[in-house]
Amino acid sequence: MNDLEIRRRHTASHIMTAAVKMMHPNANLGVGPWTDRGFYQDFDFGEDKISDHDFKKIEKKMRWIVNKNFAIKKHTVSKAEALKIFGKDPYKNELIEEIAARSEDITFHNFEDESGKVFYHDLCAGPHLKSTGEIGVFKLTRLAGAYWRGDEKRPMLTRIYGVAFENEEKLQEYEKMLEEAAKRDHRKLGAQLDLFCFSEKVGPGLPLFTPKGTFIKEALQKKVEDICRKYGFEKVHTPHFAKIELYETSGHAQKFSEELFGVSGHYKTNYCVKPVQCPHHTQIYASRPRSYRDLPLRYMESEKQYRDEKPGQIGGLNRVIAITVEDGHTFCRPDQIETECKNLVRIIRKFYDSLGLWRNHWVSFSVRDSKTPEKYIGTEEGWQKAESILEKICKDEKLDAKRMEGEAALYGPKIDFMFKDALGNERQLATVQLDFATPERFKLEYIDEKGEKVTPVMIHRAILGSYERFLALLIEHFAGAFPLWLAPVQAHVLPVNEAHEKYCQELVKKIKESGGRAKYYDSSETLGNRIRKSQSQKVPYSIIIGDDEIEKDILTIRKYGEKKDEKIKIEELLKELNDSKI
Repeated sequence: MNDLEIRRRHTASHIMTAAVKMMHPNANLGVGPWTDRGFYQDFDFGEDKISDHDFKKIEKKMRWIVNKNFAIKKHTVSKAEALKIFGKDPYKNELIEEIAARSEDITFHNFEDESGKVFYHDLCAGPHLKSTGEIGVFKLTRLAGAYWRGDEKRPMLTRIYGVAFENEEKLQEYEKMLEEAAKRDHRKLGAQLDLFCFSEKVGPGLPLFTPKGTFIKEALQKKVEDICRKYGFEKVHTPHFAKIELYETSGHAQKFSEELFGVSGHYKTNYCVKPVQCPHHTQIYASRPRSYRDLPLRYMESEKQYRDEKPGQIGGLNRVIAITVEDGHTFCRPDQIETECKNLVRIIRKFYDSLGLWRNHWVSFSVRDSKTPEKYIGTEEGWQKAESILEKICKDEKLDAKRMEGEAALYGPKIDFMFKDALGNERQLATVQLDFATPERFKLEYIDEKGEKVTPVMIHRAILGSYERFLALLIEHFAGAFPLWLAPVQAHVLPVNEAHEKYCQELVKKIKESGGRAKYYDSSETLGNRIRKSQSQKVPYSIIIGDDEIEKDILTIRKYGEKKDEKIKIEELLKELNDSKI
């Protein structure tokens, strides 16, 4: 996103806020930034009621402000002036106190007319457009609840979202994108295609995968594991929980204390349901003496992890409590780091390229924030070395990575691969993370060629991230019409009438025996209805069998999304299905 779009969206947030204050002068204001998708502002309306039916009135006031073409001017004020301006607004006063405590300038951005008279002002650092008249077009999109500062113990505010664009054409493109995204919504398609479900009795954030959804998960797991095996990875399996001391040693218990699920038995041992798998893998490494000749050791595991997510943040498969992570860890010598990390990048490239997703991404080189060392574990020397190595790998592999300060993991820097979903939201899926700290905390070691004890390096990696989030992206990317190798059902076999049913049943049996996946649709409904149902299930092939097909030993096939049928021999179909095996 360029600077102009940031200014447009930020200015739109202030114009909306000014319009709302014209209608609700007693409303108190939370925060209101620009975002990757548009802008929003949080309000405390007190006793006033507001709904999306009020959007047209707010937009009308916004257009009035735009037409006035107020100049937008930045001013620096004292703490006393700022507190006086906002009176008893508790949210702005809290922000002002924090800014003053950091000894930073307290800045306002005002809407001023030609004479310099202030129409509206707000606490803000910017940036903004030069005037309200430069805004272009805008639209308010939805309401939501949001806790102040994201803390469920603080007041619930009303958040109004909106979008702003250069012209009407851009807005129409955005609205068409929303329409298409609604058709691709993984929650809607997941139910329509019978891939997964949720149950209130099981609990929110705990998805249940049907046979079809389970097939897709297992197919993805097989594909990624087949690729990883070629680079020396071996599968391991670890328990779903461990003693809390394990996560205290790793540092996860301290940093993610609010996300951990505690488990207590009858014998006074305190356990924790695993939030990550890396501490378990360290203990497999530590289970026997290691020599420099044994390294690298590469472990992979696809298993459930659990995070106690806030109820308001749980939604679909993108944010769940029970998350199946495709995880892996390499234990290696320092001289092996570069080769191992480059191989991981190649694994990631190969996997995403096979799905047509490789160029739908950007790469984040995530490093620590040196101003807040308390957020991380490890030594200064270890961090500098790790960041230097990953920076070189980004350049050597031509990843065009963007350096992201403060986005590193607890234990080290990382290379994250960011992919866009159907709505344009960015999802972090694949990652390579370099870790000098965790092996030291667990006192892992190997004997080097001199007979001395040395601490190994640990490389964390995920190729597809979590299966839940990846499946959500994949459903939306393909709009539920999966490629032949990934489709849970590859073909529906449809008899024209009852006389053709036996032949169809034999054909389904033949397809299954050859390793394909077919389903028989009997003739209890009209052929047209059955073809429409087959298309609605986004099955790759609808195979129609009548007198002509049986007589000539040929198949009439309608591919998903096409209106014309084609004729092929049974052997051709079986070969195509066999060639599509994972």
